[in-house]
Amino acid sequence: MSEDLRPPLTTTTSLWPAGAVLGLAIVVLVGFMLVNVIANPRVQRVPTTLAVVVGGLDVASTSPARQLCNATASIPADVLSGLLNPANSVVRPGGSIINQGAGDFDCVETFLTAHASPSAILSFYNGQLATRGWSLFSQGTSSGAPQSLFQKAGSDGFYWIIGVTVTGHDSTSTTWKLRLYQNSETI
Repeated sequence: MSEDLRPPLTTTTSLWPAGAVLGLAIVVLVGFMLVNVIANPRVQRVPTTLAVVVGGLDVASTSPARQLCNATASIPADVLSGLLNPANSVVRPGGSIINQGAGDFDCVETFLTAHASPSAILSFYNGQLATRGWSLFSQGTSSGAPQSLFQKAGSDGFYWIIGVTVTGHDSTSTTWKLRLYQNSETI
């Protein structure tokens, strides 16, 4: 056993392959970024128009429901578009904003619409709200009063509900309530 002990062989490890991979990754990333900038410089918003609902009641030029419910300016614009009224509608006493400033938003307004049947009121909202992105999720009667409930995901991260309930009618007019409230569940 007379071997001479020798120091271990030294080898050098080159960083050039790792540097080449990093350089290639940077070149590819910059290349894709340039393609993205050249091919799609900006997202173009295409203006949309609302479909015209033919037949039934006309949309009023001003919305008393929007005036009361948006007094606090806490309703997102995409939800506010659903606050509309049929023509010949007038506000009845008793409208209110419930829980104002206490979290969930809740607005109730009572209307009287001349020359309209209960089915015409509900049909008006079925057609008009559907064209504005609202989904009808419940239709029926509540305590004998016909009603429709619509839902929409607002841009504020909450679901919003519009409820239309017919409260009375005679041969010349219909009384009904519009309720807009913010569901406490987030999207």
